[in-house]
Amino acid sequence: MTLDATTWPMLIAALAGGYLLGSIPFGLIFTKMAGLGDIRAIGSGNIGATNVLRTGRKGLALATVLGDGLKGTVAVLIAASFGPALALAAGLGAFLGHLFPVWLKFRGGKGVATYIGILLGFLPLAVLVFAAFWISVAYLSRYSSLAALIATGAMPAVLWALGRPELALLFLLLTALVWIRHHGNISKLLAGTENRIGAKKS
Repeated sequence: MTLDATTWPMLIAALAGGYLLGSIPFGLIFTKMAGLGDIRAIGSGNIGATNVLRTGRKGLALATVLGDGLKGTVAVLIAASFGPALALAAGLGAFLGHLFPVWLKFRGGKGVATYIGILLGFLPLAVLVFAAFWISVAYLSRYSSLAALIATGAMPAVLWALGRPELALLFLLLTALVWIRHHGNISKLLAGTENRIGAKKS
């Protein structure tokens, strides 16, 4: 797609449409529907599946993962029917919407589920590679956050190796945002205070 005066409005529309989809706070919606109150008032205050899991409701956490992931997938697939450049814009918009939803004063989730959903919309094979990295690191380290950081960190190189440089550049940006949103986890990992998978939380 040539970037000219006629295509910029389409790109902006795709970005905005992706943002609106991405900004749907499924964790907040599902926990309120279940009568658990505002998920932002417990645990880390995050609206993502990890914090939803702290309610003890595994089904709600799974629903949140699916919702947060599929909103990225849907945004990409809808926009892709109008052109690949629009799909890239919609994917970026969905990710920004999840991280910075206007409805929640721009305080959203950390983005891993939406990252995977966007990846699924573009290249399902890459999701399998992501899963292989995540499972391997999680099994060896017992750190969910470290697994997410390593898996997202590997994806730009993987996408480049698969001959998709445009996706590699997009996911390089998304990876940087994921790492920024995980700054607290990174500090805990460096300090040795991050919670391990299956460990009792103090």
